[in-house]
Amino acid sequence: MSTIRNDHEVARDLAFEAGQQLLRLRERNGFDEPEVLRTLGDRVSHEFLFSALGRLRPSDVVLSEEGADDPRRLGARRVWIIDPLDGTREFAEAGRVDWAVHVALWENGELVAGAVSLPAQGSTLSTVDPPWLPEERPAEQRLRITTSRTRPPEFVRRLANRLGAELVPMGSAGAKICSVLLGIADIYIHAGGQYEWDSAAPVAVARASGLHTSRIDGSALAYNRPDPYLPDILVCRPELSSMLLASIRNVADLDNAGPHAGA
Repeated sequence: MSTIRNDHEVARDLAFEAGQQLLRLRERNGFDEPEVLRTLGDRVSHEFLFSALGRLRPSDVVLSEEGADDPRRLGARRVWIIDPLDGTREFAEAGRVDWAVHVALWENGELVAGAVSLPAQGSTLSTVDPPWLPEERPAEQRLRITTSRTRPPEFVRRLANRLGAELVPMGSAGAKICSVLLGIADIYIHAGGQYEWDSAAPVAVARASGLHTSRIDGSALAYNRPDPYLPDILVCRPELSSMLLASIRNVADLDNAGPHAGA
């Protein structure tokens, strides 16, 4: 950890190291007992990240999916929002690479640093050196929407049908947002409910790379709120945002069903 110099590097280096620990855990334990592997993965990664942040940033507060909610965070200036293992189901399935480690820093109302490690893909995307967006997509190319492989919200299916878009099933929310960053998909939309740790780190990286990020009504995503539940999210290439927000409204109106119906 001697190379760590600033918050961006802290996020990147800790996400990377947690991911390497998870790879070793996967290799050592195998996949015969998936529930045991999931439980171990959540715990090992959380304990590493929580301990490391306590050592490196002792004055900051941590909000983790796997930890008790610390009420001090609501009055804190700096809060690390972490998901020690995003895509736990995929982590415990042999051959799956769509799981991630999220580390983000919220400071004075904004996400200011973040990293998403995709250990099984050999990649860590971070605000240290945000990825360049792929060149503007050809207008004739079919839109690709990444969505949950196990529980895709019905609203996303309705939207894809309206747009003539292809659905790209995937596990972790971090992997989905990174797929937009990497040009594998054009859009990530979710209306089935999440928590702040599911999206804080990938949203920090997406914003730094120039992607559009918002709620599905176009309002701003907010973090470190008293209730960390986040009902919906849209991440997409910036040139698609206005069209998508209008299409979301139209689908809800035409179907006479809000975007959360059937989620």
